[in-house]
Amino acid sequence: MLFEIEKDFQFEAAHYFGHADANDLFKKIHGHSFSGRVTLRGHAQAEKGWVRDLWKIEQVIKDVVEPLDHSLLNEVEGLEQPSLEQIAMWIFERLAPRLDGLHCVEVGRPSCGERARVWAE
Repeated sequence: MLFEIEKDFQFEAAHYFGHADANDLFKKIHGHSFSGRVTLRGHAQAEKGWVRDLWKIEQVIKDVVEPLDHSLLNEVEGLEQPSLEQIAMWIFERLAPRLDGLHCVEVGRPSCGERARVWAE
């Protein structure tokens, strides 16, 4: 049987949008409480009964997300245009080499009711 397991994460960060057609309000530096979810797919390990150790997954996610926490996302290499889509992709690309079975990364701004997901193809 194939299982999906998920681990949630959060971080606080600021950003702005510098492209010409951005709303004037969002051209200014502003901050959000971001939330996210990492989804892995796999088969349960017979000797342990789980797909992966969720505590170890949490540690990998913390390592990857830590540079984003309390930062100006536009200054993070690779996030010069920090849309939800780009943040999700940035996190996915850094988790993929470290988490076998990575299937999806979701990043959202709960106070705005917005989220983006990126999947492995």
